[in-house]
Amino acid sequence: MTEMKKVSEMVPDEIKDAVRKAYSKVAEGRGERDIATGCCDEPTQARSSCCGPVPEAKVTRLNLADALGYDTEGMPTSATESFAGCGNPVALASLKEGEVVLDLGSGAGLDMFVASKKVGTTGQVIGVDMTPAMIEKAKKNAQELGITNVDFRFGDIEDMPVDDNSVDVVISNCVINLAPDKGKVFQEVYRVLKPGGRVMVSDIVLSKPLPKEVRDEVVTYTGCIGGAILDEEYLQHMRNAGFKDAKITSKAGESIYEAYSAYIAGTKSE
Repeated sequence: MTEMKKVSEMVPDEIKDAVRKAYSKVAEGRGERDIATGCCDEPTQARSSCCGPVPEAKVTRLNLADALGYDTEGMPTSATESFAGCGNPVALASLKEGEVVLDLGSGAGLDMFVASKKVGTTGQVIGVDMTPAMIEKAKKNAQELGITNVDFRFGDIEDMPVDDNSVDVVISNCVINLAPDKGKVFQEVYRVLKPGGRVMVSDIVLSKPLPKEVRDEVVTYTGCIGGAILDEEYLQHMRNAGFKDAKITSKAGESIYEAYSAYIAGTKSE
């Protein structure tokens, strides 16, 4: 058997392919082992989760959304069983009717569906995801729910299929940490936002550097830990892209390796 490459030996496209394969399995309901050392895999009270405070002794993907404060009433199981978030960015994004929202790494669509209710029929929610299996699952979920103000697009969040100055709000849930070039992601976020547009994401950041052996494991990278960067470095990427008010608005639980879930916000200048 060929030994798996270390992350430091991979080029960006190889890293993205590893992430895509892992989350394809999640979409198919068989990916727990691929992200087992990550932020959201069955956290317990004994081992605090970077997904935040855990109200039950054990949380699985099927009830993680509930644990993070989502209103999942009426949502199909297929919309929550592939959920791999680390927060609830929609709850803090103060969405208004008629707004255009962009979800980075939209997965099976849960955040999009919640946002679609808030922006109403005059608004729109666009989801960009690089995993075809997730896109297909999200489309089926939207059809089952009868939601029509959503648009699922296959693409890379480092090079998004979204027009300049076309979006009011960008959200994302535990995804940007998976991108090899986070600076490019925030350049794209700034590009697609309208003047005065805002970004509100939940993501995993670090309070101190990871050990090299942790950064080099593919399973910790696909599990939201290995690709995480220092919190100040994360904010600096946003500032470099043009966000002058980039800030961490709140923090959730800290886990092993001193990674934690943070709500991070910024606004594009008028």
